[in-house]
Amino acid sequence: MKKLLALALAAVLVITLFGCGKKQREPIELTLSTEDSAAILNAAGIRLPSVEEVSAAGSTITYFSWFDSIRNYTEDEIVNTGYWTFKNMYGCEVEYIEASYNDRYEQLARYIMADDSPDFFPAGISSEATFPMYCIKGTFLPVDDYIDYSDKLWEGMEEAADYFALGKHHFALVTDVTFRDICPYNKRVVDSWGFEDPAELYYNDEWTWDVFYDMCMEFSSEDDNRFALEGYTFNGALNQEATGAKFIYKDENGKYYSNIDDPIFEAVNDLLYNLVKNGCTYHEGNDYWAGRNDHQVGAGVKDGQTLFYMCLFGNIQGPVAEMSEVWGDIAAGELMYVPLPRWQEGDGNYYLAAIPTGYMIVSGAKNPEGVALFAQCERFKIIDPTVVRIDRKQLEEVYLWNQDMLDMYDECREIVLNNTTMYLNGNLIDNLNTVYNHFRDDIARSANTTWAQLKETYSDSFDYYLEEQNKIIEDYIAENS
Repeated sequence: MKKLLALALAAVLVITLFGCGKKQREPIELTLSTEDSAAILNAAGIRLPSVEEVSAAGSTITYFSWFDSIRNYTEDEIVNTGYWTFKNMYGCEVEYIEASYNDRYEQLARYIMADDSPDFFPAGISSEATFPMYCIKGTFLPVDDYIDYSDKLWEGMEEAADYFALGKHHFALVTDVTFRDICPYNKRVVDSWGFEDPAELYYNDEWTWDVFYDMCMEFSSEDDNRFALEGYTFNGALNQEATGAKFIYKDENGKYYSNIDDPIFEAVNDLLYNLVKNGCTYHEGNDYWAGRNDHQVGAGVKDGQTLFYMCLFGNIQGPVAEMSEVWGDIAAGELMYVPLPRWQEGDGNYYLAAIPTGYMIVSGAKNPEGVALFAQCERFKIIDPTVVRIDRKQLEEVYLWNQDMLDMYDECREIVLNNTTMYLNGNLIDNLNTVYNHFRDDIARSANTTWAQLKETYSDSFDYYLEEQNKIIEDYIAENS
């Protein structure tokens, strides 16, 4: 890694939204070597505009967020080469304004009302959802005046960008599509049980719900405090990711509709019902929301008390010592992961939930052109083969990922790019959001409730509030056509 990076400390104070004088983490400025920097600026048939072509050269953009994924705070973080290009090619800078996660939208509204808007904000469809209601309320601006999704630079992002569309207006600068949940495991533990490696099962197209269920049943023993599944994320992962289906869909016209009658949901909830009933999921008494170590992600995997811990892909990326403590010896190749298993009676495809990465331009932004330029730099980084190689080198040298892990990353990425199905979790109208969240919570909690009972409880409410939301969307599109 020392060959790749030349390190220089820069004392940059991270400015907070409230609480003057409160010192935050100081970024470390990581500069790529001359050889690598030249490679970054040579795209394979796709070019960034020259400095002379852009009005935002030499400017600063303000990033309002509860996390800073743009700059580095420790030497073992992956370098953001999009930011490097933005800064070193165009002479631009990003000023980070730290938000409080719980109050971020209230804080953002105060900025907008005071005519002191930051320039951009993370785009999200999960717990940090920004679409559609915040767009309808005017918190964010359409991006179509600043980028062109028909340009080759943005090729492959059109479908994801359309998710953030109201009528003809797009509201997100979608720089990439990644995948949400995966199924990590410890290879040493799997081998000690005589199980076939899930990765080999996947490559042989045999990683199915039935095989997954049989492994969970054989492994689990309540008397030994050994449970195949930990946490509560496996409910959502199997329901709205492994199925390739969603409880609520957004169609090409921007309308939302209920999909809970899809028969695949009955199949997957039968699977979940049997896993819970047969003691394969961690619980304390009748508390199926319980979790080891206060719901630590990956709890029990290293010690052979948990077989699979379905979780966000980002939960297996991090400093080697930290990851090894949770998942097992990284350097020894103990950590491995696979996509979520597929339904053996389905269409034969594996599915993962698509998560867009990108940004929203805040209403009242002073430098929207700068935000668009920064997004172009990030997109360039993602598709430039020379930069992809740099990213992989960092995964190998910083996080000690072996070739099996890198190859599986490519497999998961292909799955999600070939079937871009968004994971939905919020920013609907208030009543619909409440019903939707109660519905998902009941699925996660229900050890003794059938899918038919859940549908009967929620179907009418879904339909009623979806109709209400669709009327709001219809009126908005008509007024802004």
